[in-house]
Amino acid sequence: MDPIHLFELVIAMFLAIIVLHYAAHKLGLPPSVALLVGGASLAFLPGLPAIALDPNLVLVIFLPPLLMDGAWFIALGRLRRHMIGIASLAVGAVVFTCVVVAVATHLVFPSLPWAACAALGAIVSPPDAVSARAVLQRVKLPRRLQILLEGESLFNDASGLVLFRFAIAAGVTGTFSAVDAVGEFFLLALGGVLVGVAAGATWVLLARRLGDEYLIIAATCLLSWSSYLLGEMLHVSGVIATVTTGLIAGWYQHTVFSASVRMRGTAFWTVMIFLMEAAVFILIGFTLRGVVERGGGFGVVADTMAVPILVILAALTLARFAWVFGSDLVIRLCRAAGLDRYTPLGLANATILSWAGVRGVVTLALALSIPEGFPGRDFILVTSFAVILGTVLVQGTTLGRVIGWVKPVEPESERARLTMAQAESAMAQKQLVTIEKLAYDSEGTLIHPRLLERYQRRATMIVDYAERTEAYQPGLHAHFDVVLAAIATGRDELIRLHRLGKIDNETLHELERDLDLEELSAISAKS
Repeated sequence: MDPIHLFELVIAMFLAIIVLHYAAHKLGLPPSVALLVGGASLAFLPGLPAIALDPNLVLVIFLPPLLMDGAWFIALGRLRRHMIGIASLAVGAVVFTCVVVAVATHLVFPSLPWAACAALGAIVSPPDAVSARAVLQRVKLPRRLQILLEGESLFNDASGLVLFRFAIAAGVTGTFSAVDAVGEFFLLALGGVLVGVAAGATWVLLARRLGDEYLIIAATCLLSWSSYLLGEMLHVSGVIATVTTGLIAGWYQHTVFSASVRMRGTAFWTVMIFLMEAAVFILIGFTLRGVVERGGGFGVVADTMAVPILVILAALTLARFAWVFGSDLVIRLCRAAGLDRYTPLGLANATILSWAGVRGVVTLALALSIPEGFPGRDFILVTSFAVILGTVLVQGTTLGRVIGWVKPVEPESERARLTMAQAESAMAQKQLVTIEKLAYDSEGTLIHPRLLERYQRRATMIVDYAERTEAYQPGLHAHFDVVLAAIATGRDELIRLHRLGKIDNETLHELERDLDLEELSAISAKS
C-alpha cells in the first residue's frame, strides 16, 4: 500500500473514532461496541483495501501503554490485599477455562487435534485488559470487584501467552510437558518482575534528574515500551515487566512529579490512551473481512461453524462461572472449618465477576499469530473473532444491567476509613500547623496575619463540613455555581481585553491558566 494512502487511512480511522464515540454517547451504548461494529461495517466498504494486521506489531504497539495505564492508576494497597484472589483469576481461571474450552472444542470437532483445541482454549481464556477497562469505565462496582477485575486483566495475559506457546509447540512437534510449562511460567514471571523493577527504578532516578518538564513527560511515555521490549529481548514476560514497571512508576509519581508535570503529562497521556483504546476496537472490527474471507464467506461460516462456535462460547462463559462460584464455595467451606482469613464474594458479587470476562486485542493477536498450516487455523481464527464479538456485544452491553439487577453491596472492610471530607480536614489541620509556625518571625512578631487568619478560617470550616457533610451539600452546590459563573464572566472579560489588543498573549495564557485551575477546583468541590 502506498505510504500516503496508508496515512490517509490512519487519519480516516481516527476521524471515524470521533464519530463513533459521539454516536455511542448519543445512543447510550458502550463506546467499545460502537467502535467494534463500526470497524466491522467499514471493513466491507467498496474500494477499502483489506486490513491485514501483524499480530506481533499489534501487541508491541498497543499492549504495553494500556497495561502501563492500568498499573499506573491501580490501588496498590488493595492489589496486595487481594493478590490471592487476583492470582486465582489470572492463573487458575485461565488454565481451567483453557481446559474446558479445549474439551468442548474436541467434542464438537473430534477430528481436530488436541493441541489445536488447547491452542484455541489458550487464545480465548484470558479476559482482555483493554476490553475490561472499556467496560469498567462505564459501571460502578464495589472496590473489591474493581480491584479483582483490574488485577486479573493486568496479569492474566502472561498465563494465556505461556499456554498458547506450549499448545502451538505441541501441535508442531507433537510433544508437551506440563512440568516444563509450569517451570517456564514461573521463570518468565520472575524474570519479568526483575526487569520491571530495574526499569521502574531507572525511571525514578531519571525523572528526578532530568529537570525539564517535557523531557520527563516524554521519558514517562516511552517507559512502557522500553520495559516491554527489554523483557521480550531478555526472553522473559514483557507483560509482567510492564505491569511491574507501571506499579513502581505509579507509586513514585506522587513524589517525583511536580504539579505542572502531573497536570500536563496526565492530560497528554489520557488522550493518547483514549485514542489507542479506541483504535484497538476499530482495528478488531476491520479484521472481520479477512476472517470471513478465510472462512469461505458468511454463508459457509454460518453453515459450518455457527453451532460449534456457540457451544464454545457457552463453555467459555460457564467455565468462568464454575471457577468463580467454585472458588467462593471453597472460601465458605474454609470459613466453616474455622479458617476465616478470606471473605466470600457472595451471590451478587460472584455473578458480576463471572459475567465480566470480556475478550479483546490479545485474543485477536494470538489467533492471527498461529502459523500457516497449523491444524484448524481458520476455525480457530473465526471462533476467536466470534468470542471477541460475542463477549463485547453481549457481556459488555449488559454488565451495567446485571449490576443493577443483583445490587452488589460493598463490605464494610473494603470501605475507606476516611471520607474525602475527613481527608481534607486532616490536610487542613496539618497545613494550619505549618502556617502557625511560619506566620511569626524569629522574635515572635506576627508578620502574616491575613494568611494565618485565612488558614484558621479554612481549617475550621473544613472540620465542620467533615462532621456535617449532608447539611452542607445544598448550600455548597449553590456556592460553587456562583463561583463558576464568576469564573465564566472573568474569562469573557479576559478574552474581550485580548481581542481589543489591550493585553498580550502571555498575559492571556497566564491568567487563563489561573481561571482554568480555579474552575477545575470548583467543579471537583461541587461533585
